[in-house]
Amino acid sequence: MQYVIMDLEWNNTYAKKTSGFINEIIEIGAVKLDENFNSIDEFSYVIRSQIGRKLRGSVKKLTNLTNDDISAGIPFTKAFSMFRAWIGDSDNTVVITWGDSDIRVLLENYSYLNGVKRIPFLKHYCDLQRYYQKTKSGHPERQTGLIDAACECGADPEIYAHHRALGDSLLTADIFEIIYEKDRFEKEIEDCGEAFYGKLLYKAKIIKNIDSNLIDKKRLEHRCDTCGEMCKLTVPWKFSCQYFRATFYCEKCDVTYSVRIRFKKLYDRLDIKKVVSVVEPDVQAEEESEE
Repeated sequence: MQYVIMDLEWNNTYAKKTSGFINEIIEIGAVKLDENFNSIDEFSYVIRSQIGRKLRGSVKKLTNLTNDDISAGIPFTKAFSMFRAWIGDSDNTVVITWGDSDIRVLLENYSYLNGVKRIPFLKHYCDLQRYYQKTKSGHPERQTGLIDAACECGADPEIYAHHRALGDSLLTADIFEIIYEKDRFEKEIEDCGEAFYGKLLYKAKIIKNIDSNLIDKKRLEHRCDTCGEMCKLTVPWKFSCQYFRATFYCEKCDVTYSVRIRFKKLYDRLDIKKVVSVVEPDVQAEEESEE
């Protein structure tokens, strides 16, 4: 078995051919590990921009790449032809990314630039972020960023360049070695057939109807973060900007919570994101009452 940990950087740009925006890949980085997590080789190239001509300011700031860099890169087709050869044709290769966004963007680029509806080198795949959330994160419903995961599991994120494809690949590889458990990991490996692409291409839907039978009503309750007692709903749920929002009050702790929760229907599961914050009392009103 060998593992290829891959990361991509991309630039959101307007595509005339589809009259819409596309995330154009501008860099690929990867590290190849053997079954004992020994590094076999590394792969790193800047990709020449063929759709957009200028990087967004936010992308420049994050990656430190310049417009000159992407003008001097190698074309997408050549880069991924080289990458495919670099991976090899073994059926014992698992491609790993942190989150499946890179795979989605890669498929989008293959489709736009090459008219290909499948990723040629992808046979077996694992989303390490999802594996981490299921097995190691204390918050399985909350997506954990790469840097946060590294800090949580004891990897050092400071030894690699952040938001550069090779640096993020190497950091992901470090996390992978730390959290790897053979039996649990193998259950997360996906064969990249019709079902895989069906899930990948499925358009996620935000649930806007609070009475939907997809929503477990217990998810709409809230227990106090301090005492664990059930809180009282004081402001009813309202939907706004993808989230249901409400306010809860704990009588025991005299604490008010602002709660927002998002339900997103994915191909094979319901993704739930819950955000809770304490509502601070109005300091000015307190001062006036003291006077």
